[in-house]
Amino acid sequence: MNGTKLNYEITGTGTPIVFIHPPLLTLQTFAYQREQLSDHFQVITFDIRGHGASKSSERTLSYALIVEDVRQLLDFLGIEKVFLCGYSTGGSLVLEALLTYPKRFLGGIVVSGMSELTDPYNKGRVWLAVQMAGSGLFMNVLKKAITFGNADNASTYHELYQSSVSDDAKNVKPYFEQSMIYNCTRRLRGIQLPILLIFGQKDRAFHRYANILHEELPHSSLYFIKDAKHQIPLKNPSKMNDLIRLWVDSLEDNQTQRVLLDLAIAKKLNPAMYGEDIQESQLPLH
Repeated sequence: MNGTKLNYEITGTGTPIVFIHPPLLTLQTFAYQREQLSDHFQVITFDIRGHGASKSSERTLSYALIVEDVRQLLDFLGIEKVFLCGYSTGGSLVLEALLTYPKRFLGGIVVSGMSELTDPYNKGRVWLAVQMAGSGLFMNVLKKAITFGNADNASTYHELYQSSVSDDAKNVKPYFEQSMIYNCTRRLRGIQLPILLIFGQKDRAFHRYANILHEELPHSSLYFIKDAKHQIPLKNPSKMNDLIRLWVDSLEDNQTQRVLLDLAIAKKLNPAMYGEDIQESQLPLH
């Protein structure tokens, strides 16, 4: 892809979904999605340049370059249209891809993502990551911290860490830097494709970004997973994957109002608590 060989995996058959990981993680971030969704979808995961088993990029890594890699990967695989799912920083890439190549996508799924990063707490964390990524010693500390923070158990941590051992600081650092400067909020209304927004109820710092996306995107469905924090793909995979199945299936219904379809999904996912705790399981939908 653009002269750089990307490592990718494909499992399952059906409607294709391409998953995008954040900095210093790899396609192993979506191990549970490959395992649990491949009976319903064709699950496509890949390592971004300089991450995992993908070769390092000679060109400076940017969101535009990653989006172009996604397009070229689809061309290489002979796939015309896919759903695109991004976690955390990968969520910004979903938005940029839909803005750049809208005809190549069926819709987007943003998990704990954002159209901009403005809160001091998270900007400070990313700034620190940029500094640490520039040092070999601190880069390894950063890898351990990020993989440990995302892992749901010791085995997962081992898999995540081993897959990220070869991550290249020359690509990791600019990936972090891009997340500090990227802002597509004013362009969100130009995305006419359906978007599923998945956030953690306990990921309070990201609720502002959930609200921005839901308010600005013309066709979005927003859900908060009860008791979940930021690391949803690995720590709350069943809820995330159930949401993806139900939401994609609901898109086939062109007669029912979107708000009613979203509420029906909420009832299926939370039959016991629905009605008494609806504000904790999802934001008001429109």
